[in-house]
Amino acid sequence: MHTFISTPRRLIAALLAAGVLGATGAGLVTARTAHAFSFGSPAPVAAVAASTPAAPAAASTLVTLPDFSQITAHYGAAVVNISVSGVRKVSDSDDDSPAARQRGGGPQIDPDDPFAPFFRHFGIPDGLGRGQQAVPVRGEGSGFIVDPNGIVLTNAHVVKGADRVTVKLTDRREFQARVLGADPKTDIAVLEIDARDLPTVKLGNSGDLKVGQWVLAIGSPFGFENTVTAGVVSAKGRSLPDDSYVPFIQTDAAVNPGNSGGPLFNASGEVVGINSQIYSRTGGYQGVSFAIPIEVAEHVQKQIVETGKVEHARLGVTVQEVNQTFADSFKLDKPEGALVANVDAGGPAARAGLKTGDVILKIDDQAIASSGDLPAFIGQSLPGQKVQLEVWRGGHAETVVATLGNASDKSARVAQSADGVKKGQLGLALRPLQPGEARQAGVDHGLLIEDVRGPAALAGVQGGDVLLAINGSPVKDVDQVRAAMSKAGKSVALLIERDGDRIFVPVDLG
Repeated sequence: MHTFISTPRRLIAALLAAGVLGATGAGLVTARTAHAFSFGSPAPVAAVAASTPAAPAAASTLVTLPDFSQITAHYGAAVVNISVSGVRKVSDSDDDSPAARQRGGGPQIDPDDPFAPFFRHFGIPDGLGRGQQAVPVRGEGSGFIVDPNGIVLTNAHVVKGADRVTVKLTDRREFQARVLGADPKTDIAVLEIDARDLPTVKLGNSGDLKVGQWVLAIGSPFGFENTVTAGVVSAKGRSLPDDSYVPFIQTDAAVNPGNSGGPLFNASGEVVGINSQIYSRTGGYQGVSFAIPIEVAEHVQKQIVETGKVEHARLGVTVQEVNQTFADSFKLDKPEGALVANVDAGGPAARAGLKTGDVILKIDDQAIASSGDLPAFIGQSLPGQKVQLEVWRGGHAETVVATLGNASDKSARVAQSADGVKKGQLGLALRPLQPGEARQAGVDHGLLIEDVRGPAALAGVQGGDVLLAINGSPVKDVDQVRAAMSKAGKSVALLIERDGDRIFVPVDLG
């Protein structure tokens, strides 16, 4: 389970793949309406509303708790416990004497070890001292059987770096699993065990989920096998830091260490997601959990089974969110789409004619409501695939056709989200770039921002930034800046270069 563990003021990401180390947390399940469950068989399945006294005819619709026992009984046997073991290297100075503490003794973990985030969370430092020894480490996760001949899906971080992977069924049989492949970009791994005629889950479609519908999680939190928790769909299409390939399903189903890789069922008993991450200040469940849509997993599984590897497409752009200020600046009806902050030179987007300042509104007729929708779509496409993009440029819509590249290319820069900065007002002291400054910044035009006064500082502009464009129009001198500002409305979008990155800064002119 990936967990975003917070410091007192900030949420940060850390792996939470298993119950190997302790963490706390408790789930809260809220009641909605009752459902009848069926599993595709012709036999009728009784409704599962809890019995209540008869109500007057004029009373409002009965609201009762759902009963997930039929889903659990029918598919629980297809959910497995996964145990992993490996080794980590530590310093041999493991005594707790004052001298040892002074010289940095005690167990230390290799920062490249897949379990390093666990140990950092519990105060064991990174780095290797003089003299190293291998110490065994163990972890647990969950998975589910998708093929009766032994194919199991789980999270890639559950099996990352493991020397030995053991799959345990609910009937207590244990099998040594072979990792057919793992894709860290989507956090999906495919395992195979030597068994036949196994129980399997039924796969559904996460696209049919609605916010507020009931969902069920089964897994092994803290090693407690086949634990069942329930909640509702809180949101869909969530983009999380460093996970631009996955449009997560957010739920309030209780998910804890060891739930990683377990299935998320809908109310009809179909798997719609793989439980993967939580947001937490404690390392345990605090009401917000995330699942990978099952379509993403199927896409990865198919490639791994057929070829043993996974390929993702790339468009070659960096995008950021369109807020109201950007929408006003670019004369958009509403703040939707993905704003292109940078186009990789020679990449697929550049060859297709995409430009910095374009706002991508659709891709293959799929609307791009937020910037995270674009990389999630591209990540599930294949290299060489042609896509049609509807972009907003210069106050009107245009159509661009791009042939996607391969994200595994060493020179590739994958589409990613870049958060905008705070709003403010314009107030800059500018001067032309010297030739050496232009070479250092890697630009052929622009103005150096020497000083940032109150309004611009509030917008997030910094001294030393290079101003490249205003509302998509390149600026090479102060006269062009004045001309652009004379045409500006109540807001402008500044394209700046900072430390090798290009970002748009929205500025409200008040």
